[in-house]
Amino acid sequence: MKKHFFVLSILIFVFIGNLVSQQDPLLTHFFYNKMSFNPASTGSEDYFVGTSSYRNQWDKVEGAPNSAVLNLEGNIDRFFPGGLGLSFFHDAIGFNRQNNLMLNYSYPVKINSRNEIRFGIGIGMLNFGMKPSWVTSSTAFDKSLPTAFSSTGLDMNLGVYYKSSKNFYAGLSITHINGEEIKHSTEQNNITYNQLYPIKRHLYLIGGYKTRKIGPGAIDAQLLLKSEFNFTSVDVNARYMVDKLGYAGLTFRSSDAVSILLGYMPIQNFTVGYSYDITTNKLSSVSRGSHEMLLRYIYYLPIPTIEISRHPRWL
Repeated sequence: MKKHFFVLSILIFVFIGNLVSQQDPLLTHFFYNKMSFNPASTGSEDYFVGTSSYRNQWDKVEGAPNSAVLNLEGNIDRFFPGGLGLSFFHDAIGFNRQNNLMLNYSYPVKINSRNEIRFGIGIGMLNFGMKPSWVTSSTAFDKSLPTAFSSTGLDMNLGVYYKSSKNFYAGLSITHINGEEIKHSTEQNNITYNQLYPIKRHLYLIGGYKTRKIGPGAIDAQLLLKSEFNFTSVDVNARYMVDKLGYAGLTFRSSDAVSILLGYMPIQNFTVGYSYDITTNKLSSVSRGSHEMLLRYIYYLPIPTIEISRHPRWL
């Protein structure tokens, strides 16, 4: 365990810079949405799972981000080696609207009976648009103000993911690796508006470790480093998890918040989660914090029936 966290600590100090948030979706329940930023984690567990998250960031701040994520993934080793998943993300920030739809696949390589490395790729589309309403003079047009538009481009993610049977995992990934540029030109009253919105590549480093039983449950610790190569943010959380009941924990985000996490399992394989982020940056004077809801359902494929045929003479 000490060796694993030593390696993660070195990587953090290599990549860390100014501690601010980035453009990609921000989720306190990132540990349940790993496929959104690392396709190599797709189907890494031996089941099918659906995860939905909604986040209202910086409550009561006008134009603040509102995000929704839906991930569907499963381990398909029974049919074909690997994991397959579909990820959808919607984000609204001020006038801007962004939608991502990604098909993810991961291929496992066994190191030994207890450890494996998965390599993953995500291919899909990214749609970015805006519908601004500017208050300007009725007789003048400002050429620098962007106009309403919507445009779609190709999007690609790559990742690698290591999983150990000793309750440890780590992953490294890059999103928007093709660096798509959303371009749009419009003409209004003989004035041409040229708009260019480059989609920045993002780097993610994730790791986690779950302890052995401590009382009725266990401690599950997670770490996520996010960087767009100019700015970096780190999330560290720890939860106390009780099987078939739920969890409670805390998250520290270097860029803007301290979070409280709660989860409950009303029925087996179904989890309802909630987190409240206490804003610690300059918005703390006007923000009432951030709220995030999570729904997660796990489905295990039935064990296949083994049919044995015998000759009638031997019945």
